[in-house]
Amino acid sequence: MMSLNQRILFSATLVLLASIIVIALTLDRAFYDSARIGVQDRLLAKLLMLMGDTEIDESGALDVSTNLLDPEFGHLHSAAYAFIFDQNHQVVWRSTSSLNKPIPEVVFLEKGRQQFTQIMNDGYLHFMHSYGVVWETPTGDYPLTYSVVINTDLFDAQIERYREDLWGGLAAMAILLLVAQMLALRWGLQPLRKVSADLAAIESGLQEKLKGEYPSELKLLTDSINSLINHEHKQQKRYRNGLADLAHSLKTPLAILQGAVNSEDEESVRRKIIQEQIDRIDNIIQYQLRRAATAGSSPGMGLISLRPIMDKIVTTVSKAYRSKQPVITITGDDNISLRIDEGDLMELLGNLVDNAFKWCRNRIQIHAFYQDQWTVIQVRDDGPGIPPHEIARILERGVRADQSTPGHGIGMAIVRDIMQVYGGELSIENHSEGGACMTIRIKRSK
Repeated sequence: MMSLNQRILFSATLVLLASIIVIALTLDRAFYDSARIGVQDRLLAKLLMLMGDTEIDESGALDVSTNLLDPEFGHLHSAAYAFIFDQNHQVVWRSTSSLNKPIPEVVFLEKGRQQFTQIMNDGYLHFMHSYGVVWETPTGDYPLTYSVVINTDLFDAQIERYREDLWGGLAAMAILLLVAQMLALRWGLQPLRKVSADLAAIESGLQEKLKGEYPSELKLLTDSINSLINHEHKQQKRYRNGLADLAHSLKTPLAILQGAVNSEDEESVRRKIIQEQIDRIDNIIQYQLRRAATAGSSPGMGLISLRPIMDKIVTTVSKAYRSKQPVITITGDDNISLRIDEGDLMELLGNLVDNAFKWCRNRIQIHAFYQDQWTVIQVRDDGPGIPPHEIARILERGVRADQSTPGHGIGMAIVRDIMQVYGGELSIENHSEGGACMTIRIKRSK
């Protein structure tokens, strides 16, 4: 298939050539008609001059002055010659230049009528202009038809010369227009070539996205491509992180299984330990698969009511921390809905609530509300808080603020990753009254 540049150039060239041909034919026809009218006017002038040199006496004798005003009628090899016919189609006078020419067939014309035609005479094309007159004398009226004939050699030469100049000029103009058109197309399609070059650079690994400024017609395309590339990069990063997290999470149950295989405990005890770790491994795998599938919100995604999910998470996490019985306060708008995958929302809230349970002393506060274009969810505990220099570090994978507390150090990193996918924000700060406050902001659903 032809390239876009070739297709546009080919189409524009066809249109240009067709336009030039139409223009050439129109100009040629206009010049031909103009030249033909010029010949007609020339012959009419000769006719009028011939009439001015003609006299008829009372006896009806025709007298044409030998001192003709038009010298072309005076010698044999002239291109123009003339005849005067009576009403019986008989030649009553002919010019000297017509003596070696056959007499053309002429239609007798009534008084005042004219006729301009192209005839074949002596094997060649000629123009003939005839004019009907009536000479009035005391003895009677004498109707006559004056005819002037001229060969087409000069006319044909003029037309041929004009056509050579016309087609030569149009050909030169066509070449200049084609060159200008190629330059204009090259300049006009430069942004597309830049997109192609950037895509080739992305494919070869030289750059990560489309760079530079593009025309408004291409901006939607380039922005969509960059968005797709960013989405793919994030997806790949999630897969890599998911594999790393999976490998990290499987170390402990695999070690326990290895120890159970080599232990000398009773068979029933060993079976129980093995089954527990198999269930744990299955849960870990399912959890990482759900995380890897996180794709972000889209217009076709349904709205999820926040309060039921929040209540479910709090109830579930409470069972895991039976030794703690904190006072849990849930406030805010109970009608908040989010355009988010339900599994992703449970991961977000699960990690935040789990972190609050892990560090709280007596109280946990959960507050959800709308703020401008954001949906804000805050989870606050009354624990020891987080040292300021550790806040940035706990968002890194595998980093925990307190190594003495059980965990893998990936909970907050998971929250951060999911928020990045949904274009949200995660902030961590210490509350003035003590304890840490985890805040997430997600774009408000419409």
